[in-house]
Amino acid sequence: MKYYYNIFLRCILIFLPISLFYLIFGPLTIYPVYYILYTLKHAALIGNTIFINEYSIDIINACIAGSAYYLLYILILFTKDIKFKTRILMFLSGSLLILIMNISRILILIFVLIEFRTNYFEAIHMVFWKLISGVYVAFVWIFLVLVFKIKSIPIYSDLKELYKKSIFKR
Repeated sequence: MKYYYNIFLRCILIFLPISLFYLIFGPLTIYPVYYILYTLKHAALIGNTIFINEYSIDIINACIAGSAYYLLYILILFTKDIKFKTRILMFLSGSLLILIMNISRILILIFVLIEFRTNYFEAIHMVFWKLISGVYVAFVWIFLVLVFKIKSIPIYSDLKELYKKSIFKR
């Protein structure tokens, strides 16, 4: 019965809106980027826009990478046999790794924009966006699985368990 309660609770938590991740990680991304740029280049911040030299850089939702945090959340949520405390530790650890990489990515892109102008910026931005970001989240997940010694496979392990407990199993 405890297993069914656990899976029911995890299914309810799936409805946590992705906008919450943008709300939480927006300021956690924007302010460190701004403070670093302010220290190095005397930047200014108005809303979600950083002004530096002749550039105005809008930190939009895509820059926040809320979907990366949400993917991590879903992977952790739908992995069987993880204790609640471990789930929280995994999410906090993984989110910190994603946040550090995201802040670094934004800073690199801003410095490329300032030093080399838009041509290099666009090319590097596309490489980060299309290739590195998805691969990085996968590496964070693999790292967390190894560190926390997770043996279950997201979704699959639950489906396998539910099948074993179902009337279809003979």
